[in-house]
Amino acid sequence: MTTIGIIGSGHVGSNIAKAAIANGYDVVLSNSQAPETLAGLVRELGPHAKAATPAEAAAQGDFAVVAIPLAAVDQVPAEPLADKVVIATINYFPGRLGHIAAIDNGTTTAPGMLQAHLPTSHVVRAFSMINAAEMSGDGHPKGDPQRRALALAGDDPDAKRLVAHLYDQFGFDAVDIGGLAESWRLDVGQPAFVARQNAEQLKDNVAKAARGT
Repeated sequence: MTTIGIIGSGHVGSNIAKAAIANGYDVVLSNSQAPETLAGLVRELGPHAKAATPAEAAAQGDFAVVAIPLAAVDQVPAEPLADKVVIATINYFPGRLGHIAAIDNGTTTAPGMLQAHLPTSHVVRAFSMINAAEMSGDGHPKGDPQRRALALAGDDPDAKRLVAHLYDQFGFDAVDIGGLAESWRLDVGQPAFVARQNAEQLKDNVAKAARGT
C-alpha cells in the first residue's frame, strides 16, 4: 500500500489525509510540535494513519505533501525527500507574511521556493486553490456535472502524472498548467483561486491571470 508523508497537519494536511485514506492510502502525519499532539487526529482518521516527526514522515512516505506556511519552508527536511515527489499546497499571502520581492517580481513562486530548498525532489504545486474542507468533501465521479477541476504545475512529467492520478482518485479533473514558473497563475487573488470551475473554466481563468493582482 502506498504511504503519503504529510508535513503540516492543519486543515489542509488533515483533509488531504482524510481523502487519501478513503482512497486506499496510508498516511504518516507530522507537524511542528511533537507527534503526540496529533493523537486525536490519528484516532479520528483510523488505523491507516499514524503520527511522526517531519523527518520520519518524509522518510516513510512514498511521496509527500507539504502543507505549511511559506515562511516555514526552510524547516522541511530535505534529505529524506531526495528523489521523491513533493506536493506543495503552499500559498503566498503577502498581507499576512509580508512581501517577498523575488515572488513579487516574478523571479520565483511559492512552490519554487520549496523546490529551491529541495533541489533533488520533484515539487508539484497542487491543492493550493481549493478550500481545505472541499479536498475531502467535494470530489465527484467522472461524468458527474458537479465534478470540478483543479490545476497542477511542476517541472517533472512523471511527478505531474502522479498528482493528476491523485486528483482523479479524489474526484477532481486535473488541468496541467505547465512548469513551476507558471504556478503564480493559481495564486491568491487570481481568477482560478478557490473558484468552483470545470476544466474549461479553469483553463480560461488561468489564461486571465495577471501579475500584480
